[in-house]
Amino acid sequence: MDIPEDGFHVSILGIRERIGPADEREWAYHESLIRAAYDQCHPDETFEDLKRRAQFSKEDKGLLRDWMAVAAQRAAAERLEGASASARRAAA
Repeated sequence: MDIPEDGFHVSILGIRERIGPADEREWAYHESLIRAAYDQCHPDETFEDLKRRAQFSKEDKGLLRDWMAVAAQRAAAERLEGASASARRAAA
């Protein structure tokens, strides 16, 4: 799915909201952190299905927002872990 220059947006009742990172590479990275977990929790559908439905359903929009929040937390934890490992190597 192409992510527009200003991020992935969903519009419910004329209210437009950006969900997830605006950068396409960052979006792909975040999505890679949660796709397997989403597929395991929802075996009869794909993450692409959720993104498509989120454009029309406020419930699915909320679900997508929640999953992207988990992805952001995982990305932050990985970056922190990577920075800690770099600092340990530099100190050694």
